[in-house]
Amino acid sequence: MPKIEVKPYNQDDKSKKQEVAEMFDNISARYDFLNHFLSLGIDKIWRRKAINQLRSIPVINIIDIATGTGDFAIAALKLNPEEVIGLDISAGMLAVGEQKMIKNKVDSIIKMQLGDSENIPYDSNYFDALTVGFGVRNFENLELGLTEMLRVLKPGGKAVILEFSKPKRFPIKQIFGFYSRYFIPFFGKRISKDAQAYSYLPESVAAFPEGKDFEEILHKIGYKNIESTLVSGGIATIYAGIK
Repeated sequence: MPKIEVKPYNQDDKSKKQEVAEMFDNISARYDFLNHFLSLGIDKIWRRKAINQLRSIPVINIIDIATGTGDFAIAALKLNPEEVIGLDISAGMLAVGEQKMIKNKVDSIIKMQLGDSENIPYDSNYFDALTVGFGVRNFENLELGLTEMLRVLKPGGKAVILEFSKPKRFPIKQIFGFYSRYFIPFFGKRISKDAQAYSYLPESVAAFPEGKDFEEILHKIGYKNIESTLVSGGIATIYAGIK
């Protein structure tokens, strides 16, 4: 299975998975502020649109893969589920997320759990729905992670994946190119104190198989009724597929 080899720190003795976990541990304290600041708050709109893709099915339980501090898990509460699991490989991000759930008094519904997308600790056919926000491009083995996601979905269950993409049209292409190449690394480095984390973001976006290429991977693995929706002129894409 093909791997996306772009890594945050490019250390020979560590896997991409280890480096991604380390990176998010390093930036966890400032992640929420930076995420909303660098996206100008648009990421909240994207999540709402992604969650709306799940209104076509009944959702009793849902898992948010690469949940980080749990913003997507919180957005999923609009579906009135009984159980939401936020899964992530970064203990630092989960610790921030757990405090967020307590603060918002939703910790009885949303459970934050340390875990790996390539080995999801739940039975097959367990979840009604699954979300991933800006996480699949960080998978060490993309196809294995997507296969595991499909495994834990119930037949008829739906996966919604929100991920950055590369705008193709003028002037959004040029504006986003400048913004991601210069603005994000400049402020990300100074606020997070991690020199590599926010340089890795545009590098990983550039390496990711977006659009039709990603749809073909989903189809190959076994997802059905695959659809993709561009948001904000193609800065991000919402992919959806059924088991």
